[in-house]
Parts: sequence; structure tokens; C-alpha cells
Amino acid sequence: MTPSCQPKSCPTAHQGTVMQPGHKKSQNARYIPNATTAENRGEAGLRVTAHRIGARAWALLIRSELKMVVRDTAGLIVPLGMPILILVMNAAGAGGEEVGAGLTALEAFVLPLVLTIVIAMLGLINMPSFLATYRKTGVLRRLAVTPASPLMVLIAQVVVSLAQVLLGTAAALGIAVLAFGAQPPRDLGVAIGVLALSVAAMYALGMVVASVAPTPNSSVAIGLVLFFALGALGGLFGGTGGLGDTAAQIGQVLPFGASVQALAAAWAGQAVATASLVSLAVTAVLGTTASALLFRWDR
Repeated sequence: MTPSCQPKSCPTAHQGTVMQPGHKKSQNARYIPNATTAENRGEAGLRVTAHRIGARAWALLIRSELKMVVRDTAGLIVPLGMPILILVMNAAGAGGEEVGAGLTALEAFVLPLVLTIVIAMLGLINMPSFLATYRKTGVLRRLAVTPASPLMVLIAQVVVSLAQVLLGTAAALGIAVLAFGAQPPRDLGVAIGVLALSVAAMYALGMVVASVAPTPNSSVAIGLVLFFALGALGGLFGGTGGLGDTAAQIGQVLPFGASVQALAAAWAGQAVATASLVSLAVTAVLGTTASALLFRWDR
């Protein structure tokens, strides 16, 4: 028979009966370790302390994302190798072609296009495919029940992807300057600002792709269609002169064409068209808003 006790003297009287050896479990009985100290230390006899995610955890997560990107050989080489290949193929002829204001075709057309390709491929194709993979394999769902929020994976992936953008930009500029004698932008501050705005716009669109794509393969497919559609209207296949007036005007206000036009203006030291800046800013805001509303942590 279970010993009786007064409510004040029995630490678990309000929670059920403390099981004693040799007795059967009743319906409302629960075994509580260290029952004599449960009142002071909590029901389970343990003090649970919540800890914030520190810098070391962030560093480990970013390092893990970096390893994942490096292991994806095609995803690492293509977004960096293809723009540089386009640069090398066009630089020999464009570097000696004067287009006015002391600029060559390499500086006025090729370099702005190559840098935009780097940003667009990483933002529209690579980054969304990783996020879609994590959602399909349940990584984001499992992280939701740990101290590491799924949002941390998104941030870590964006950080690693931005590092790829910096690497691709530095490689393209280094080859153009050292091998083909290209000049840096005349308005360096404006060029950096335009690059940052272009990154924000392309990655916002990429987050929309990651939000709506049900599988990694569909993410790549949607990203490629978007990349080539925006690129075709923005001068990817030899300028916008042969597109017709209407198509050319549309292409210049879409993110790809706006980025090329704005970078070309910064290289020449001219004022960047307001339409280009507005296009990139609006794309960044709308894309971020849409992805926040549409993004799914689970399949």
C-alpha cells in the first residue's frame, strides 16, 4: 500500500503518486526521478537551461555549407568557369576596340556582362538548388526541433554563395586587368554599389525559385529558364540591338539588363540610369517579400 502523506509534505501530491518498488502502476501515477528534490529542481529532477547559438556554431555551419558546395563540382566550376570562358573568348578582340570616352568594348560591354552572369548563375541556379535539396531531404524540418533554426541554414548558404560571387568577380577582374589590360571602373564606389544591388535582386529572385520549386531538379530547371530568359532580353547573346525596340526596352528594366547597363555606366564614370537602379531595388524588395510568403520548410 502506498504511504499516505499530506499535500504540503508530499512533494508530488499534486502531480500523482510516486511509484514504490513492488507496486503496480495506477492510471494517474508517474515515476519522477529524485522525487524528493523535484519541488526544488523541477519535475524531472534536472534544471534545463536554454543556450543561444554562438559564433562557433555559426562558423561550423558555414564551414559545413562550404564543404557541400566544394563537393558539388559542377555547381562550383560552371558558375565561375563559364563567365571566365566568355571573358577570355571575347577579350582578345574587345580589348583593342575603342567605343568612345577612352573605353574599350571589353570595359564597356564584356566585363559588365560577365560580372552579371556570375551573379545571376549563382543567385538563380546554384543557391536555390541547395535549399530545395535540404527541404526535400528533411534537413530543414529536422533542424526546426533543434536549437539551430532552419533559418540558420539559409543564412549560411547565402554567405557561402556570396563568397563565390566575390571569388568569381575577383577572378574575372584579375584576368581582364592582368591579361588583357582592362581598366578598373572610373567610379569604383558606384560600381560596388551597383554590384551589391544586383546581388540583392538576383538572390531575391533565387529565393523565390527555392520557395516554389518542389525538387532540386525542378529548382535547377526553373533557374535556368529564368536565367536565359532574363539574359536573352538583357544582352547575353550579343547585345540588345537585334531584339527590337520594345523587347530592348523591356530587357533594360529587367534585373539582368539593368545590372549590365548600370555596371557599364559605372565603368564609364557616367551617371547610372534611374530606371536601372529602381528596377534592381524593386526586384530585391518584391522577391524578398514573395519568398518570405511562399517559402516552405517542409515538402
